[in-house]
Amino acid sequence: MSDHRKPMAFRIEPERPAQAEAKPRAERARKPLAAPAAQARVEPDPVDVFDAETIEALAPPPPAVPVRRRSGWGTVLAGALGLLLSLAVGLWTDRLIRDLFDRADWLGWFAVGLAGAAALALVVILAREALALARLASVARMQQRAAAVAATGDAKAARRLAEEMVTFLAAKPETAAGRRVLADLHGEVIDGPDLLRLTETELLAPLDARARTAILNAAKRVSIVTAVSPRALVDVAYVLFESGRLVRRLAEIYGGRPGTLGFFRLARNVLAHLAVTGSMAAGDSLVQQLIGHGLAARLSARLGEGVVNGMMTARIGIAAMETTRPLPFAALRRPGLSDFLSELARFSAAETETPKNK
Repeated sequence: MSDHRKPMAFRIEPERPAQAEAKPRAERARKPLAAPAAQARVEPDPVDVFDAETIEALAPPPPAVPVRRRSGWGTVLAGALGLLLSLAVGLWTDRLIRDLFDRADWLGWFAVGLAGAAALALVVILAREALALARLASVARMQQRAAAVAATGDAKAARRLAEEMVTFLAAKPETAAGRRVLADLHGEVIDGPDLLRLTETELLAPLDARARTAILNAAKRVSIVTAVSPRALVDVAYVLFESGRLVRRLAEIYGGRPGTLGFFRLARNVLAHLAVTGSMAAGDSLVQQLIGHGLAARLSARLGEGVVNGMMTARIGIAAMETTRPLPFAALRRPGLSDFLSELARFSAAETETPKNK
């Protein structure tokens, strides 16, 4: 018990921090491993972290298509040929008038009067065509401004567009009640898109009803005429004639009133609209609708072809309706082929039952 132990000294190493031991996985050196091709498999992720909206948002944008510059040589050629033709007509008229003056003075003065009347009529026709083109251009501008207001919500632009719509459709008696409602609510609607929807409902609803009636009547005429015509060439000619008349009629309903040049431009716009919306794609759905309504069992082959031609005419009318309408469809429902199919099927079925009853 008397023995004492000598004191001893021990050296204690400092502890390493835990962060020093847990090195990042990327810093650890690991030899590459090669797995056989038969054993290499990629397991699908059981949880899809990307929904449809995210995938569409991450999808790369379509490649930019360079704008094709139109060559100005075609315009130069058309202008030069037009000037040459005008000079030729002028020289021929001058020579004719001189020859008539050599024969008799009264014949010469009579020719001068005729030339003056022709020149005056030409000026009036050109002025009317210019006004018609200006009206169609104003309709296209209103459509673009309405789309811009719907995207930005500019209240001032919407108010100016509503006032322009009231002025543009002032000659239409069907819009009198709507114009009165807009005048009573002037300044009370603050939101721009709401003001445009109110303008569309009050001003264009009665015009849309007239346009649908015109489209349905044209489709009925086409279905009957093409069902009884003996030649396919007659069918094509009548469909083209009725479609052109329908396009002009719809433009007049919405205040466009196109002239000859305006009609060709409007027809081009309608064809472009059909190409964008896919008019030929409506063929399969149209056949399915016809079969779904049981028309194959009730109509003959010729009347079935007439119904199909009538529905294609209605498709052209819908495209013309969207092209000539001053405002795009927003508050009101856009008409579709199903809106005309039931009426056209009922009309065709009645036409087939009438001869049987007789």
